[in-house]
Amino acid sequence: MQIAIHTLGCKVNQYETAALERALAARGHTLVPFDRPADVYIINTCTVTAVSDRKSRQAIRQARRRSPGAVVAVCGCYAQTSPEAVAELGVDLISGTGGRMAFLDELEALCADRGSAGHGVPRRVLDNSMERRVFERLPAHGLEGRTRAMLKVEDGCVNFCSYCIIPYARGPVRSLDAEHAAAQARRLAEDGYRELVLTGIEISSWGQDLHAGLSLIDLVETVCAAVPDLRVRLGSLEPRTITPEFCHRAAGLSNLCPHFHLSMQSGCDSVLCRMNRKYDTARYLESVELLRSFFDRPGITTDLIVGFPGETEAEFQATLAFVRRCAFSAMHIFPYSRRAGTSAGAQLNQIPRAVKEDRAHRAAAVAAELERVWLRSWVGKALPVLFEEEKGGLWQGHAPNYICVRAPGTQLHNQIRTVRITGSSEHFLLGETVPGCG
Repeated sequence: MQIAIHTLGCKVNQYETAALERALAARGHTLVPFDRPADVYIINTCTVTAVSDRKSRQAIRQARRRSPGAVVAVCGCYAQTSPEAVAELGVDLISGTGGRMAFLDELEALCADRGSAGHGVPRRVLDNSMERRVFERLPAHGLEGRTRAMLKVEDGCVNFCSYCIIPYARGPVRSLDAEHAAAQARRLAEDGYRELVLTGIEISSWGQDLHAGLSLIDLVETVCAAVPDLRVRLGSLEPRTITPEFCHRAAGLSNLCPHFHLSMQSGCDSVLCRMNRKYDTARYLESVELLRSFFDRPGITTDLIVGFPGETEAEFQATLAFVRRCAFSAMHIFPYSRRAGTSAGAQLNQIPRAVKEDRAHRAAAVAAELERVWLRSWVGKALPVLFEEEKGGLWQGHAPNYICVRAPGTQLHNQIRTVRITGSSEHFLLGETVPGCG
């Protein structure tokens, strides 16, 4: 069959889509673009915000309009938490966030059984996510044409932040053991990828379920040793991960990228408490300072939620001051999104939309100011850049600290070249490749 897949959301969803693509190709199916006619459309959904829900529904409707006779199958977090809402959209198969190969089995069976029959009651392949205890191993694979591959090493979360629905969509923590992670990393290296991103729903909790006294740094050391010629990059981390021992061991890994995405969400202790985050600003700042003491000018990025229920202007101003103190290299800023089924969603002191949008705008201005300072500080220096694609007449790629760099060149895809930085733009650096330097 000709099968098109559309993916929304995080790197975990992207990884799982890549696994689905590899499995479908192995079963003899042909992958086609989502905007083309197809026999089957798969939408891998996200539910982290209300916007994610809306985009998931839009993608489902687009698939149905594009090919009315096609099979439309929906999986992912939105399908896991809101299967009734998905069923109302006239889909044929609903799965969730587990049992991906069983989902494909059911999809093939559905297509074989349906023949020329019309769309009826959707079939469901759903489990209780909270009862999962075993990590689902999926075939390691990067997205087509990419230089960077993702390796999912963890699933699930038990933090239960008051604003977040994801623990209910993904279930408890499950870890891929280090031996299999290393084996999958080696296969990705053999496939020609130059960089590997260790990802998961909450990778800071890696190893908790293995009961072997292991932590994330043990996994990172194992993977880095297995693929010494690949850059290894970490996904989002909780501040508790960053300890003197973690930094000491991580700084000794020559192929570990000095880029750390530290989840923050607020820079005000009272808001962090209401969010049920497991740290305060003092502990967060300690993590930032530890990273800068062990690594040479690491990239430190973060997430920020503005307009959380009850957030006062004074609390928001405290967050802006803390953001400036941390001096992040880049930030992702989100207005708070009310999620049914969460304790924050049930609170009565919701912030008006206009106030949330105003705060997001002001926070983005501070983030842009910090990013400009960070980028300009690299002018005149040299950075090793893994080039990924052509953009704006130049080749674009990323340095180990995740700075985006553009430079002129020819056929630089998947090459690492030293670039002398000559200038900066709004979100990237400009430079020239240094002849003879890989």
